Amino acid sequence: MSKYNYDVLVVGSGPGGKHAAIAAAHLGKKVGIIERKSKLGGVSLQTGTIPSKALREAAYLHSRFSARGMRTVASKSTNISDSEFLQEAIHTKNTIVDKQEAILLNQLMRNGITILPGEASFKDEHTLEILSPKGNKDTLSADIIILATGSRARRPKEIPFECDNVLDSSSILKLSRLPDSLAVIGGGVIACEFATIFAMLGVKITIIDSHENLLAYMDSDITHILEQHMLEMGINITLSTNITAVESDNKNVTIHTDGEEINTSHILYAIGRIPNVELLKIENAGLKAEDQGWIPVSENSQTCVDHIYVIGDLAGRPSLASTAMEQGRRAISHAYSKHYKHLSSPLPMAIYTIPELSYVGATELELKQDGVDYVSGHASYSESARGQIIGANNGYLKILTDRNTLRVLGVHIIGETASELIHVGQIVMGYNGTVEDLANNVYNYPTLAECYKSAALDCLNKLEQ
Repeated sequence: MSKYNYDVLVVGSGPGGKHAAIAAAHLGKKVGIIERKSKLGGVSLQTGTIPSKALREAAYLHSRFSARGMRTVASKSTNISDSEFLQEAIHTKNTIVDKQEAILLNQLMRNGITILPGEASFKDEHTLEILSPKGNKDTLSADIIILATGSRARRPKEIPFECDNVLDSSSILKLSRLPDSLAVIGGGVIACEFATIFAMLGVKITIIDSHENLLAYMDSDITHILEQHMLEMGINITLSTNITAVESDNKNVTIHTDGEEINTSHILYAIGRIPNVELLKIENAGLKAEDQGWIPVSENSQTCVDHIYVIGDLAGRPSLASTAMEQGRRAISHAYSKHYKHLSSPLPMAIYTIPELSYVGATELELKQDGVDYVSGHASYSESARGQIIGANNGYLKILTDRNTLRVLGVHIIGETASELIHVGQIVMGYNGTVEDLANNVYNYPTLAECYKSAALDCLNKLEQ
């Protein structure tokens, strides 16, 4: 008999924690999953990824941007107000979240995983103290411990979050009516996603960011198209601007910048996230967090304490649900010396703005900085039959390829289903495929995937010049 209560204890029931727990259960291990919140699924399911993407879908379909091409035939006028629509969308979003939580609960139960409600903290490197919602304390131990506690929105003290009209990425999803105007502080993923969602619902949007460009790490051609879309939506973009103070009287907000005052009914503060590490008492287990709160790990998610693994947001970038899932599976495989075939290609990234963006691999700027001799090929959605049918006038796909080896080095997409299309490029890059592979492949007709062939042929044409 084991000297521990469990073979594996997982702290956190988000995507990473779930996959780690199920992977361990499939190996026949006794597994417990500890969750401090009243609902399962973590931020990804309850207040982040799934709720915001559900709201995005509703906003897109409600907007004029969805009624293009042949879709104008089916578009109908409606007497429902935008605020009534928001209430209905939030209700439907909650239904989706509840269904996903029920599915998660069923998956855990049918795999024999024990669900342990409460707040976990280390007593020693193998032992956790669990503070239950009722205030009772229990002590549990495990051979392997997986930390998957995620992160939360950053809330600086100088921002008056105590006011109802000062929002973060979680509280904005609880609005019962649309704001008259919304200033979005930040120029990253969350800021851009919510800016486009609420612009689609008729809210006057201002984006304020200290950087020179939105999503500065992305391909400049892609972000330029996104900015053009935002301007079409009526979004005011204020860049290279520092905020000095924020004041609210619960009715209106005044934002003081180094250049002007901006007045709005609501603000969304969307700069950065903080890992949930403070309550874990990791020092009792011999662990130490970096200055920003993330815990250093190896490529297998192993910490300096061999039997403790950290996955997901708590381990730092890329802080994606998709990577957390794989980290969970890989951590369990490593812990029990099981073979795990790790995909060598770069991770795909998606940003669910309207329109959505996605990319894999290098940008042109990165290739130039590394001195790589490359060629870029381009294709517009509007030149494809499918693009004409759906009215995707501004969709765009770019392929970057090595001039000498023809290997695909990067793919960048903006437009409808970009987050789906990117996987074609990812798989080709995963087996070190070439632009010829993309050019010679047969695609269904009419589809947006044909843009891969057009962009690949554009690359090859340039190589022959």
